[in-house]
Amino acid sequence: MLNQESLNRINKEIAKYPVARKQSAVMAALHIAQEEKGWLSNEVMDFVAELLEIRPIQVYEVATFYSMYELAPAGKHKICICTNVSCMLCGSDTVVAHLEKKLGVKLGQTTDDGRFTLKEVECLAVCGGAPMMQIDKQCYENLTPEKIDSILETLE
Repeated sequence: MLNQESLNRINKEIAKYPVARKQSAVMAALHIAQEEKGWLSNEVMDFVAELLEIRPIQVYEVATFYSMYELAPAGKHKICICTNVSCMLCGSDTVVAHLEKKLGVKLGQTTDDGRFTLKEVECLAVCGGAPMMQIDKQCYENLTPEKIDSILETLE
């Protein structure tokens, strides 16, 4: 189900915990599986559950709770827009509206060309730079429509 490199990485994560607590590696294992597969299918989550010797529902609970996990195929670039209090007060609604118009998709959707998935997320802990978004692993702060356009132009 996962390649040997991913399995080795997951085993390193499991080794960080006492043998009786290997389920504690569930978040790391899901990250690793998602990096390899691009998203987390039920089959992949079942496989992670088997590796960690826990029930599949325990893996599903984690994967559905946190917004960083994708339960369906996502675009090449995942744009996560914070709409929590600080960002909302500083104009995240303008950021969302601009991105929806520019990309031609609504929150939770992927562009037809598969380049971008647009997601609404809870606090990303960059409140001092609100409004902000995260694209892949990079955070962008103090957003304006012009700044957003400039950022998007740099992405392949």
